[in-house]
Amino acid sequence: MINLHRRSLATAVPLFGLALWALAAPQKSEREAPQAALGKSLYEANCAYCHGKEGKGDGPPAAILNPRPRDLSRGKFKFRSTESGSIPTDRDLENTITNGLQGTSMPDWKPFLRGDSLKAVIEYVKSFSVKFKNEKPKLVPLGAPTPATPSSIAAGKRVSEKLQCGKCHGDDGKGTGAIASDLKDEWGHETKATNLTEPWSFRGGTTARDLFLRFRTGIDGTPMPSYKGTASDGDMWNLANYVLSLGRKPVWSMNEQEVKEFYSKQSDFVRTKPVDWGKYLVNAWGCVYCHSPIRSDGSIVEEMRFTGGQRWNMYPFADVVSYNLTSHKETGLGDWTNEQLRTFLTKGVRRDGSRMVPFPMPWAAYASMKDDDLNAIIAFLRTLQPVYNKIPNPAKPNIFSYLWGKFRVLILKQDVTWHVYSGNAGQTKEKSLSENAIPAHTPKEVQP
Repeated sequence: MINLHRRSLATAVPLFGLALWALAAPQKSEREAPQAALGKSLYEANCAYCHGKEGKGDGPPAAILNPRPRDLSRGKFKFRSTESGSIPTDRDLENTITNGLQGTSMPDWKPFLRGDSLKAVIEYVKSFSVKFKNEKPKLVPLGAPTPATPSSIAAGKRVSEKLQCGKCHGDDGKGTGAIASDLKDEWGHETKATNLTEPWSFRGGTTARDLFLRFRTGIDGTPMPSYKGTASDGDMWNLANYVLSLGRKPVWSMNEQEVKEFYSKQSDFVRTKPVDWGKYLVNAWGCVYCHSPIRSDGSIVEEMRFTGGQRWNMYPFADVVSYNLTSHKETGLGDWTNEQLRTFLTKGVRRDGSRMVPFPMPWAAYASMKDDDLNAIIAFLRTLQPVYNKIPNPAKPNIFSYLWGKFRVLILKQDVTWHVYSGNAGQTKEKSLSENAIPAHTPKEVQP
């Protein structure tokens, strides 16, 4: 009896201590709170500007980025090692955040996010979608890769023809002969097929394994489907080897003669497809951001893209509103001649003969552009559908304010006062635009 009693005491003491520790220790939710707070603060400091505070992919620059920032609240991710429609693994999210996505505005965060900070951000990203609470990732079985032999590459070319990859990517992988050129993602946003001859721009990675996963899992939310059930795993490994074989030499590895030949071919493209080239240039210069009304958070009103109406006050020079670039004949560019547009772009001279200062419209930069580039920009602007948005004439300060302002800028070396206003400073009567789409023109300053 004595021995048994001693054994009970020996067991009871540590158990009693464990119970006291459990009562004193913070509960799971309390222990997780610091990590959640860390993830939230890191996300809002580094990610929310593009992905939005609520993860909906609607940050201020979202409308001018192509591809658009991902809507994290939907739980659909492009680059995964999981089945089509499945949520990604933590490792998938880690790869995207750490390495970034080549050819997009998503940078690699490897130098800044590591260890607990990286884990905290991943957990916070997952909190935007209930799918991560209700589902588990469905991993794709990879199997053994197929070596990139000539026979595998030849077989991959046949697979490409069978799956009709050329409809989007072109027969040569760089768009030649493609018939599906006006591609849109699941949310109606413009997207484009990848140039398969430029592997350094492959967003999900440049290895055969990476490409196999793109074929096997698809790219959720985009026109790129999963080929599971359509092609065997062996076919997809061969296809990956074939696509990698299409890669051209990058410019930074070319010699002088190769560089000349490359840009000569690019010039042929500019001349034969001026609208496409003009669209590229207009997007690259970010013209839509200035020539669209903006909300108080700096995001553009997408229903009024290129309709102008954004107002700036630049004391002492002028109070201006951006032009309507659509082809509307009364309020846009529809009644302008090509020569008037060229003069406006390169010399800053309006149709009435008045001259603009070289900002915010950087016409001096356009003055050095090649004729083919200017023609391409004009050709693209002609394709913009007409939208009525009447833009007021620039308001100039009186002579005394102007001279005093110039004295401050030139003699006292003070900066030009610059105010950007939210809302639409133009007048619209488009029935297709809801009142909610046109915020009131308010003098709320937005930091440029």
